[in-house]
Amino acid sequence: MSTTDAVTFWNGVYADRPAAADPRPNTLLPEMVSSLSPGDALDLGCGDGGDALWLARRGWHVTAVDISAVAIERLTSLANSHGLDDRIVAERHDLHESFPQGGFDLICAHYLHTPFDLDRATVLRVGAHALRPGGRLLVVDHGSTAPWSWNQDPDLWYPTPHEVAAGIGLDRATWRVERADAPRRNATGPDGRTAEVTDHVLLIRRTA
Repeated sequence: MSTTDAVTFWNGVYADRPAAADPRPNTLLPEMVSSLSPGDALDLGCGDGGDALWLARRGWHVTAVDISAVAIERLTSLANSHGLDDRIVAERHDLHESFPQGGFDLICAHYLHTPFDLDRATVLRVGAHALRPGGRLLVVDHGSTAPWSWNQDPDLWYPTPHEVAAGIGLDRATWRVERADAPRRNATGPDGRTAEVTDHVLLIRRTA
């Protein structure tokens, strides 16, 4: 499928739902990041912008990227309305073709899944190399299919965190896996339905 198809699809996903006035961060972000000292963060697939806003409010300078121009325009507007435009830069990127410039202390990839061609392992490997020493790459993936997911394929395989780490293929002398597990939680979907879901959590730290 083409880049145009991907852009059209994701613009439609966001345009078909109302813009959130103050979107919430992904559930695991506060748990994983609250103890870290603020620095420069990169939010891959920023979506509604809840993670970027949460980080910026805690002193992080955030580069937030998404393939959807609708998502980027909404986050730019939210950053302005919440007085965080000096801490959030929203950029449209198709990660299949381009990657944000700069060095980062934290890179977050929450639910970076798509029905279109994307070499995620390469994207995450490039991200790991963009970390400064001591920086962390946080990858949170779906480990189960929620009732409200856009992908209801019953044969869908969810790679484990260790499989994701192996696919990224980082040198253990430079990067260390600090967490790789599959916690379960009760979640509420955009339509108000609730369900127990599994997350696949991978946290990698650049040591040198």
